[in-house]
Amino acid sequence: MNKEMLIEQVGAMFVNGMPFNQFLKISVESLSPEQAKITFPWQDILIGNPVQKILHGGVISAVLDNVGGMLAAASVIDKLIDLDMVSVKNRLATLGTIDLRTDYLRPGKGKSFTASATLIRSGNKVCVCRMELHNEQSVQIAFGTGTYLVG
Repeated sequence: MNKEMLIEQVGAMFVNGMPFNQFLKISVESLSPEQAKITFPWQDILIGNPVQKILHGGVISAVLDNVGGMLAAASVIDKLIDLDMVSVKNRLATLGTIDLRTDYLRPGKGKSFTASATLIRSGNKVCVCRMELHNEQSVQIAFGTGTYLVG
């Protein structure tokens, strides 16, 4: 199996293997070792402020963490020499968020949302990503930085 196929499977795992991501209706738009992009639609159940009808801050933070984690996983796979599924699963089993910073810039208003991540650094133990959240009108709602344990 090649790296591109494995990275695609990891994206599918993040969506299909995590009930919370299914609840959010996340879909992967793109995933590579350098960048990731996911989308999700507005749902009334995601309201954090009923007066303003805006996204809950926890949803925003969780989505940023998701796209950063996906990118961290893809960067791990890109460095692997052994591409068998057992090696990949063993390596990704330790993947976890060490630190997540979310800066809320504007109220989370929109019909759909796109979270993107770019790789800042990918080392043997730690991966650092920068994430952004925009609505369908390209209005930036939040950005964040995620540090992930990858080894």
